[in-house]
Amino acid sequence: MPEQRILFLDGKVFDGSGGPAVRADVVVRGEKIEAVVVGGGVRTEPGDQIVDCTGKTVMPGMIESHCHLTFPSAVGHLDPSFNPPMDVSFFHHLPSPDELLEIAKRNARILLDQGFTSAYSAGSLTPVPTEVILRDLIKAGATAGPRLRAASFERDNNPVKMGPDGPREQGTGPDAVRSFIREQAAIGFDSVKLLLSNDDVFFEGGSMVTQYSPEAAKAAGEQARESGVWLNCHAQNPESIKLAVTNGFRSIYHCSYADQEAIDLLDEAKDSIFLSPAVGIMWANVHEGEEFGIDAAMAETMGSVKSLEAMTRLYPELRRRGLRVLPGGDYGFPNNPMGRNARDLELFVELFGYSPLEALKAATFYGGQVLELPVGLLAPEYLADVLVVDGDPTQDVTVLQNAANLAVIMQGGRFHKRAEQLTRSAA
Repeated sequence: MPEQRILFLDGKVFDGSGGPAVRADVVVRGEKIEAVVVGGGVRTEPGDQIVDCTGKTVMPGMIESHCHLTFPSAVGHLDPSFNPPMDVSFFHHLPSPDELLEIAKRNARILLDQGFTSAYSAGSLTPVPTEVILRDLIKAGATAGPRLRAASFERDNNPVKMGPDGPREQGTGPDAVRSFIREQAAIGFDSVKLLLSNDDVFFEGGSMVTQYSPEAAKAAGEQARESGVWLNCHAQNPESIKLAVTNGFRSIYHCSYADQEAIDLLDEAKDSIFLSPAVGIMWANVHEGEEFGIDAAMAETMGSVKSLEAMTRLYPELRRRGLRVLPGGDYGFPNNPMGRNARDLELFVELFGYSPLEALKAATFYGGQVLELPVGLLAPEYLADVLVVDGDPTQDVTVLQNAANLAVIMQGGRFHKRAEQLTRSAA
């Protein structure tokens, strides 16, 4: 017996490809999209479930490209003890593995409630394989959340490694990097994250410090390919960005201070590389941190002012060159909590010069590409991740920041949220 069809009728459909929204009907059968009929007019059949999308926008579920589901702050659940450099006492009262999993499950549900149906992790907060467990629970339908590509915790190549028994020595050369990547792949992570550069948050000028040698970065690329995992990195200065590009890293985070040579290398590699600037945290530090001790002077000291200015100069050029730049990143701090992630689309428009259509394409179609999954596009054989939005995000992306504007959230053909007044069964 064929599976029931779900019909999204008479809506204005943005399919994720970047073209203008058009009137169309979207047909879902099982977990996949069966058809998108431009102009509408799909004939209903007995047993069809109908979602009336008149006056609304239908679009793919959004994809968070730089996700930290183990970070503790979310809308309604702020934790000021994880607020570097103001307060890192979180690490002195670390949650147990079970407690950390509950935090991650809570954050995953909040992210899905905001219309993010998939996520690409930018690193776990601790070495505990919380994200691997969470990914598999979500896949099995045992907990609600975006389908997830799980990432290891962030390896900083420090010769001293802190552990439960205090500090101990850690290797920093190619062999140590290879060993780390093999270990993380064996645990089950989809990707491994290296801090190729340091950060101004930790000390003045930190973003200009490259933490890995060319030999270690080369070994990382080789081992990742051998182990079947992707490589992601925190990279801000030109040297670290170039190391990432030349050694096959998949996703580069921040990338704030790329020089002309790095920009040209990124351009040459644009068919294999993704960028996630994480502009939201820089904006929050500069404009919204005072309640948590990050005033104007502290934002300057942390490098956030300089980084935001550098991003605002750099990313319009990367946009012009057609690089795949994705919204999202570093949500989970008290001044930038999980659940506000859709704000990145507004920042892409206001700071980077993206049109609303370009920002939406980055949050959907490009997100599907970084995940290497059939998501982010409303097209036959793609997974049926569908949002029905009150308002028109193709004209005003800010409507996506209010979860109340999401009348329907569908993930893989299943309703996570459904406005009952819009749905009916065909006679």
